Amino acid sequence: MQISFHKVALKKRFPLAISRGVRYHSENVFIRYEKEGIVGWGEAAPGETEGADTPEAVQQALEQFIATGIDEVSIHALYDRARQLQIPPCAYVGLDIALWDWTAKKAGMPLYQMLGFPKAHTPTSVTIGINPPEVVRERVPLLLEGTTVKSLKIKLGSPEGLDADKAMFDEVVKSTQNYNVKIRVDANGGWSVQDAKHMMQWLADRKVDYIEQPLKEGEEDRLKELFEKRPLPIYVDESCRFSENIPNFAAHVDGVNMKLMKCGGITEAVRIIATARAHGLKTMIGCMSESSVAIAAAAALTGGIDHIDLDSHYNLAPDPAEGAPMVEGITLPGEVPGHGATLKEEFYARS
Repeated sequence: MQISFHKVALKKRFPLAISRGVRYHSENVFIRYEKEGIVGWGEAAPGETEGADTPEAVQQALEQFIATGIDEVSIHALYDRARQLQIPPCAYVGLDIALWDWTAKKAGMPLYQMLGFPKAHTPTSVTIGINPPEVVRERVPLLLEGTTVKSLKIKLGSPEGLDADKAMFDEVVKSTQNYNVKIRVDANGGWSVQDAKHMMQWLADRKVDYIEQPLKEGEEDRLKELFEKRPLPIYVDESCRFSENIPNFAAHVDGVNMKLMKCGGITEAVRIIATARAHGLKTMIGCMSESSVAIAAAAALTGGIDHIDLDSHYNLAPDPAEGAPMVEGITLPGEVPGHGATLKEEFYARS
């Protein structure tokens, strides 16, 4: 068994602004796991709220975990050990993805088939960050023209308040009139309860599909104030990190959004799907600043998920990996053994 780490800078085509700040670039850690002549690829995106905010912290956490001995141990047992040792999920995810990729390759199966999911069939949303109307006016054609994109996710919760949110959203509607796209909204916890009540009705009147994370993480007990007379379905994102979180708010939401970087990998994502279904909730999967490697791994789950937000690799200049293309609006995993993605050789060689 050989494991190597490769730090690669990811530059965004367009900066992503949300209620908590702006991201222009990131530096991710790619994990190459080789055994029996088979190579599995994983990816970890550092995150402060996930416990490892630099690539160095990610690599250090993984090296410490690997030193505990991982050979001949099941993927599920390793994940549980990582949780017990408090390995940051945004670090452990890199190893978890690589192990699943390797295992599916060893079995000669596409990962989605090995996991028991149908092939991806639901189009992905493409995200527009918080921007003034004049930027939205320029950005929408750049995102949609000549593509098969079928829905946009609009980030609201502007620090400048509801008037700024409304002005941006109105421009999105105006700029998408010539495109057949659905519109969804993510507030990233940027609203108070009263603001959320007002904006949910305002957005429902404008045919928005759903609202994501209207309230801050930590305010889950106040979701019941929005839920009873909600004009839109409510999904939680930051509030749902692991499957055990779901019972805490299941009675007051319509669905949950999982991210591999947030939960620690495919192992826990499968548990989140099962737990959400057991509570009668719908599911969504999103991403952070990720290349095609992490996106392809997430796409292997999407045949069993209701809403898809796997688009971060489309906003890279360039994507250092390949293997998660968009076909008719759908982010597809590979039809080859494994998740189907790999770090491109020129980035692998220089890292």
